[in-house]
Amino acid sequence: MEAYHNPSAVESGDAAVKSLDDDGREKRTGTFMTASAHIITAVIGSGVLSLAWALAQLGWVAGTIILVAFAIITYYTSTMLADCYRSPDPINGTRNYNYMGVVRTYLGGKKVQLCGLAQYVNLVGVTIGYTITASISLVAIGKSNCYHDKGHKAKCSVSNYPYMAAFGIVQIILSQLPNFHKLSFLSIIAAVMSFSYASIGIGLAIATVASGKIGKTELTGTVIGVDVTASEKVWKLFQAIGDIAFSYAFTTILIEIQAYHFYYHFLQREDTLRSSPPENKVMKRASLAGVSTTTVFYILCGCIGYAAFGNQAPGDFLTDFGFYEPYWLVDFANACIALHLIGAYQVYAQPFFQFVEENCNKKWPQSNFINKEYSSDIPLLGKCRVNLFRLVWRTCYVVLTTFVAMIFPFFNAILGLLGALAFWPLTVYFPVAMHIAQAKVKKYSRRWLALNLLVLVCLIVSILAAVGSIIGLINSVKSYKPFKNLD
Repeated sequence: MEAYHNPSAVESGDAAVKSLDDDGREKRTGTFMTASAHIITAVIGSGVLSLAWALAQLGWVAGTIILVAFAIITYYTSTMLADCYRSPDPINGTRNYNYMGVVRTYLGGKKVQLCGLAQYVNLVGVTIGYTITASISLVAIGKSNCYHDKGHKAKCSVSNYPYMAAFGIVQIILSQLPNFHKLSFLSIIAAVMSFSYASIGIGLAIATVASGKIGKTELTGTVIGVDVTASEKVWKLFQAIGDIAFSYAFTTILIEIQAYHFYYHFLQREDTLRSSPPENKVMKRASLAGVSTTTVFYILCGCIGYAAFGNQAPGDFLTDFGFYEPYWLVDFANACIALHLIGAYQVYAQPFFQFVEENCNKKWPQSNFINKEYSSDIPLLGKCRVNLFRLVWRTCYVVLTTFVAMIFPFFNAILGLLGALAFWPLTVYFPVAMHIAQAKVKKYSRRWLALNLLVLVCLIVSILAAVGSIIGLINSVKSYKPFKNLD
């Protein structure tokens, strides 16, 4: 009745309708430019710092070919995932709001649970890896100042443990913040930090090459009998492939986020790309821009880093002191890594928090401990609603991941293992399987055989990378001081 007698109410009603998308949700405003920017800034992370070491193990020929091959595969499977956003038609079909929802639509059955398991295991693994990397970067700042004061040959020993504990305390606090996903300034800071330290690393490597003080390089990488033994060559080669896989492993997922969600609700995605032009076309363009840009960045980091350090390239050329001077710039780069990972940890932890909490809410709806919220005044934040289960569970999670990181503080081996575990299921298998189902590719046709061959080859590569990383992890544990006397 109000609308009938009040023209302004009609206009406000029309405005409300216009502010909604075709599925009744708030109108999406994402574009090609915003999607490309988020993909690039999200993907360029701490993994790039290990690429010089990876190329040292693989050599100029194999290293460059593998980098480009991973880029092509990642882009190809990303286009498949973009087409699966709507079903059954990629342009006019019904929207799928999250990765598991897409898998449920096209594959169903136990594959939905396998997809969820792969995602959540990797989210947990990444938070452990980020704890390790952040502490190593903070330790490097202390060592850098020590080397500057006492000389590059000085014995500067700094323990990782206090820094890991400090990082964990910060994460406990951040994990309790309400509406964390709305703190968009953290994503901006993370983006600036990731570009800063990666650019500083490339710049220092270029300066090293320009000075003429370069290491010895080979077409096939490290030399057996000179740099490594025959067995070390094999396992480190596989581990290097895992490190490259880590750099690309989450690219497809991050690309998918832009169609399904924005940076922070990693798995509970609500899509942000507007529906015109069609989302799949925008995402294919953004995928091409994102993957090609990051690949150029990766090649710069890997190739220039390898040219600078040769076969003795460090596992992380900022924290393993590929560079000593200018010490203040190295300190700044490592501080950028730590700041980036403070926010990045929550990006990957928050979805797992929500997954556990939502399932507990459904299983025990009458439990006050799990469901009841209390109003409390918190310094700097004002009045907030506190849930005891959330407080205890999230704190325990951070403590556990910090404890695991303290036991296995090994950068390259952890990166390689995470890359091997994430790349095949999330970047290759599920996108290809869903594409076959959507496009109704005829069984045993040439296309069907080619796609399954791609899946099989990537599976073999991932298994070898995982084995190499596990061997590297075992060797690192044996040589690690706290474990030397365990044999």
